[in-house]
Amino acid sequence: MSRTSNVLAAALLTLVLGVLAVPVGINVAPAFSPLPAAAPLPPAPAGQQLPTALSTPDGIGRLYAGAPVPDGRTLSKALDATLVAREGGNYAALVQDAASGQVLYSRNASAGRLPASSQKLLTALTALAALGAQTRFSTTVLAGGRTADGADSIVLRGGGDVLLTPGNSDGQATVGHAGVASLAAQTAVALKANGIAAVSIDVDDTLFTGPALNPAWLQADVDAGEIAPVFPMALYGARLTPDASVGVRPQDSPMRVASAFAAALAALGIDVKPDIRRGTAADGAAALAAVSSATVGEQVQYMLQESDNYVAETLARMSAANLHNDGSSAGASEAVRETVGTLGVKTDGLVLADSCGLAAADRVSAEQLTQAVKIMLTDPNPDLRLGMLGLPVAGLSGTLGQRYLDPGTVGGAGLVRAKTGTLNSVISLSGYVVDADGRLLVFSLIGNDLEGGSAAAKPVIDASATILAGCGCR
Repeated sequence: MSRTSNVLAAALLTLVLGVLAVPVGINVAPAFSPLPAAAPLPPAPAGQQLPTALSTPDGIGRLYAGAPVPDGRTLSKALDATLVAREGGNYAALVQDAASGQVLYSRNASAGRLPASSQKLLTALTALAALGAQTRFSTTVLAGGRTADGADSIVLRGGGDVLLTPGNSDGQATVGHAGVASLAAQTAVALKANGIAAVSIDVDDTLFTGPALNPAWLQADVDAGEIAPVFPMALYGARLTPDASVGVRPQDSPMRVASAFAAALAALGIDVKPDIRRGTAADGAAALAAVSSATVGEQVQYMLQESDNYVAETLARMSAANLHNDGSSAGASEAVRETVGTLGVKTDGLVLADSCGLAAADRVSAEQLTQAVKIMLTDPNPDLRLGMLGLPVAGLSGTLGQRYLDPGTVGGAGLVRAKTGTLNSVISLSGYVVDADGRLLVFSLIGNDLEGGSAAAKPVIDASATILAGCGCR
C-alpha cells in the first residue's frame, strides 16, 4: 500500500470512529425521555494504547499480568463458524496464550501443511541465530594476477549481499546500503595508487555451491519471476529494477553486478577489458576495496515485510555456509531445520524442500509456526526478538498493507501482526495480537487445497484473526 493510501485509510477509520463516538442524546426531542447515561468504557489495554515515544525493541512486555485469558470454548465457537472453506479445502490452526502457553484453539495443529511464505518465519529465526543480527555481508575487490597478454586483473567477490544497487552506498537504506559505484570508486583509488590504469575483471561467486535453481521449484514459478537462480551477489534482490515485483529476472546476477562495476570503473578513468570471466583470487590476495550490506537483522525485517523469496534463500544459504561451510540449497534446509529445533520448535514431520515456502514439497504445521512466533516474542536473545519488527501490520505495512480495510476485518487493523503466505490454493497467516483484554495471543492459520483459490480465502483468514484482536471471549 502506498503512503497516501495508508493515510486515507487511517483518516477514514478515524472519521468512522468519530461518528460512532457522538453521544446519542444530544438531539433528543422534548417529548421523549433522555436515554440514561452510558457507562464509561474501560480503558484500552496497554498493548493497544497509542505509543507516546520510541523505545528499544525488546519483545512484548509490560502487559497486565492479570488480564483474563480468553475462554477456549467461546473462542472455538467463533473460529469454527468463521474458518470455513465453503468452496472446498481445509484449514489447520493453533491459537495460544503467549504467557502461559495454554492452547485456546486447535484444529489439525500438528499436521504438516503447505505453509507458503509463512515458512519464512523459520528462515528468519535461523538467520538471526546462526549469523547474528548485527552481521553484515561484504562485497570485495581483490588483486588478481596477470592475464596471458600481460594485463592486470582484479577479482570481484560476492559475499552474500544480494541487495546491492548500481549507485553510491546509502547507509540509511536496506536495499542499496552497499552501492557498486562506491565500490568502484574505492577500487579506482587503489589501482591508481599502484600505477595501474587498465584491468580485466574476474567474478568469484563460489561462496554458494550446488544448483543455483532448487530442483524443487516449478519452472512456471521461475518463469513468472517468483524466484531466480540464487547467487551470493545481486542487484535489487535479483530484479531488473528496484520497483519490479514480478516478471522477468536476471538469470546470472553476478555477471550483472560485474557489468555495473565495470561501467562505474570506466567512468572513473580505468580502462576495463570487455571480457568479464569467472575466476578466483589467489590465497592471501590483497583486498583493494569493500562495501558492506545492511545488517542481517535489517535484511530479515525486509524479507518478512516484503515476503522476498530471493532474500530468504540467500539468508538461509549464508546461515548454512556459516554453520557447516555448505552454501547449497540442501545445506540451507538442513541448517534451518537444525537451528529452529535447537531454539525449541518441534521438528517431527517438518519437511523443508526450500527456505522461502515456494516448493510444493514443503510441510510445516500450524504448531511449528506458532512456536516460531512465540520464540521471536519471548526468547531472551535480543537478536531473535528483532524478527518481530519485520512482521507486517494489518492495514498498514508490508504484505498486509492492503488488507483489513473492509467493515468485516477493520477491527484487526493496526493490531494483527503476522507473516502472510499465498500460493494458488494455499493461504496462511502466522503472528500475534494483543486482544481487547490485553492478553498476548500467538497464532497460525493455514488453508490448503482451497478450490476457490487463495484470494477467496483471504477474507476468511483475516476475519479469523480479527476475532482474536477483539476477543473478550468469556
